[in-house]
Parts: sequence; structure tokens; C-alpha cells
Amino acid sequence: MNPDMTTIRLLGAAQLTVFVASLFSEQMLKSVVGSGGMTDTLVKIAENVPLMRISNLVALLNSLAIIILGLLFYVALNEQNKTLALVALGCFIAEGITLAVSKIGTYALIPLGQEFVAAGSPESSYFQSLGEFLYKGVDRRGYDIHMLFFCVGGILWYYLLLVSGSVPQALSIWGLVAVCLILIPSGLALFDREFLPVMLLAIPYAPFELVLGLWLVVKGFH
Repeated sequence: MNPDMTTIRLLGAAQLTVFVASLFSEQMLKSVVGSGGMTDTLVKIAENVPLMRISNLVALLNSLAIIILGLLFYVALNEQNKTLALVALGCFIAEGITLAVSKIGTYALIPLGQEFVAAGSPESSYFQSLGEFLYKGVDRRGYDIHMLFFCVGGILWYYLLLVSGSVPQALSIWGLVAVCLILIPSGLALFDREFLPVMLLAIPYAPFELVLGLWLVVKGFH
């Protein structure tokens, strides 16, 4: 049974929501923490608490949107292969939960940064060590793991889109190739988060997510 147009448009809207929320939450977070040492990061966090809270809130909303996106994909594509659709849904649920849990680290950085500044920003203190653990150990590692769940789920969803013929074949292939490329830096990030040149492989995916969302909202399935 083919899903109705309302479901497909909701799927496209969820895809666009995830695209926008992912972009904004990460950019806001990076604008606060910067690229300096943890001493500078804690000071910046203390000076930009509202922006940090907004970034965390958007990330949590994104977590919910990811799960809703998975559910809508399942409704739209489960008739193609129920087993693959269930695995893909499980991956997107795990992705959303992992992203939400990772925000514990950045939420905890807010009072830590404020206490650090109140203590006079002491050098070589436990503040920096705890900050490194919360940011790199909890938030960033959680982000890396959530990306792995996304890659596996994305590969399955875009494969099901391809075999269903619900969208242009070129669009499905674009998604499959783009998400497979993301899998490379996502896997390497678990071993070395500083291996940034590989992140260039993720560039083709961003416009795909936008195009797919707009296509589903405007055109729907064939």
C-alpha cells in the first residue's frame, strides 16, 4: 500500500527540519567553544551561556526530529522490505537517543565554565580536565557514535528509496553515495577526531538532504 501524500510531505518536512537543526546546533556550538584550548573554551562558554543553551535545545529538538523522520521513513518504505526497514528505524532511534545523551556533556559545561570564571580562571586545574572529558569525551564522542547510526540507517533508507522507485533514481543514488562517503570520516573519527581533511568527504551529503526534503514536500513519491 502506497503512503498518502500527507505522509510523504511530513517526511519531507522532517528531513528539512533535521537538516536545519543539525546545521544550526553544530554551528552555534562551534561559535561558542571555538578552536582554542579548554581554558579559552570555558571562558567563552561562561560569556555565551544563552547561545550555548539554545544550541543544546536545538540539538535536543533535532534528536526528536530524527526519530520522527525514522518513523515516517518506515511508514513510507516498510512494504519494500520490512526487515531492512526495521533495522533502519532502529538505527535512527539509536541515533536520536545517542545525540540527546551526548548533550549531557555540553549542558554540564555551562555551570563548569561559570565556576571556572568565578574561580579566576586558574591554569592547570581540574576545571580543564573535567572540561576536556565533558566536551571531547561525552559530547564529541557521542556525536561520532550518533553519526555511525545515521550512516547505517541512511544507507538502508536510501537503498529502499532506490528499489521502490519512489523518487528519481539519480536522487537515490546520490544519497547512497553521499552517505557511504560520510561513513569513512565517521569511522575514522572514533580513532582520531583531528583527522579533519577526511571530513571533505561529507560535503556532498548536505545539499542532498536539502534537495530530498524539498522534493518530498513539493513532488512526493512517483
